[in-house]
Amino acid sequence: MTGPLTAPAAADGALLRVEGLVKHYGGARHGFATPPAIQAVGGVDFTLKAGETLGLVGESGCGKSTTGRCIIGLERPTAGRVVFDGQDVATASPRQLKAIRRDMQYVFQDPYSSLNPLMTVFSTLAEPLYLSGMRRNDIRDRVAELMRLVGLAPEHGNRFPHEFSGGQRQRIGIARALALNPKLLILDEPVSALDVSIQAQVINLLEDLQDQFGLAYLFIAHDLSVISHICDRVAVMYLGRIVEVGTREEIFERALHPYTQALLSAVPIDDPDLRGKTQRIVLSGDLPSPARPPSGCRFHTRCWKAQANCKQTPPTLARMHSQSQLVACHYPEERPLVATIQA
Repeated sequence: MTGPLTAPAAADGALLRVEGLVKHYGGARHGFATPPAIQAVGGVDFTLKAGETLGLVGESGCGKSTTGRCIIGLERPTAGRVVFDGQDVATASPRQLKAIRRDMQYVFQDPYSSLNPLMTVFSTLAEPLYLSGMRRNDIRDRVAELMRLVGLAPEHGNRFPHEFSGGQRQRIGIARALALNPKLLILDEPVSALDVSIQAQVINLLEDLQDQFGLAYLFIAHDLSVISHICDRVAVMYLGRIVEVGTREEIFERALHPYTQALLSAVPIDDPDLRGKTQRIVLSGDLPSPARPPSGCRFHTRCWKAQANCKQTPPTLARMHSQSQLVACHYPEERPLVATIQA
């Protein structure tokens, strides 16, 4: 299997650039009432380099999956730009979008619902190859190669999705995404429906494939434990906006946004000597409705540091200790996750 073609180098080396991405749903008038628009994504900016893994993390309902679907063109953004390999996905024609999707593929959370139950695994993997114009004699060899790449036996290609386990079905989804040698995989909660031991196997597979073919990953997840194992950089999302971005080490060792700190405080500690000594941050209230997001900083309704200006002025992503760490908070500060124990 040949690796993906190298993307033209942008000024900053970005393969994917998301600028001011906004996605609203609804808001159309029905009779005498006009319901408020659901503000699923409220202005998101980030970049992703070739061969890099960026983790997009946050609570359920914060807009992570919508962001991924807008990037690949399954949803049309309300505003903003998605530039992949020099092409604007948001304004691409259907023909242009078809060409873009050869290099950018999506792996869904539920492997069973994303596979056609009436098609064998061979047919599932052969379909994109056939549509791309590959010769029939080459398709069989390519399907066998794809199955071996993800740890499946080629002789099982005549089986249907229900005859495989959940982890095996996710491997089939990954194999299909790899069929046309993409440059970027958008992985939408790819291991959240799997057992912990199977999660580790799939994560290891993704890392091996990335090393072998130089793939870039946008890894969408709510589990920071998974993010810590695979991602080079992490973008933390809250109610449709990015609140902090940094390298894996920056986010896990010196997070500055209170929301990031709250997420990290819920991650289990591996060191048995530190268990029970962590300072758990329990957020008050529920995630606000994206139909009526709070004014100012969207996190102020649950933040223990909120001041009057937090309710009025939305903070912007500002550079902090390094070139890579950005945080959208009026009062950013480090907070130790492990309590100080008096001797």
